[in-house]
Amino acid sequence: MKHYNDRIRDLREARRLTQKQVAEMLGIRQQVYSKYELGVRSLPIEHLMKLCRFYEISSDWVLGLVADDSEQEADN
Repeated sequence: MKHYNDRIRDLREARRLTQKQVAEMLGIRQQVYSKYELGVRSLPIEHLMKLCRFYEISSDWVLGLVADDSEQEADN
């Protein structure tokens, strides 16, 4: 199962956004956002909420509480 840092990176890359663009949306520096994606720094709940609204996704999915379709297939 993927960790949230992998999921937020995958979301950003799928939309062809830079770390700087996402960081600006969050109101933080790019270096801070980079640490979220690397898993070096924990993602604060307020940033999780902003990312979920921005990407129009569930926080449960970002946190890995619900599996991707591909992950569900791998479990079977």
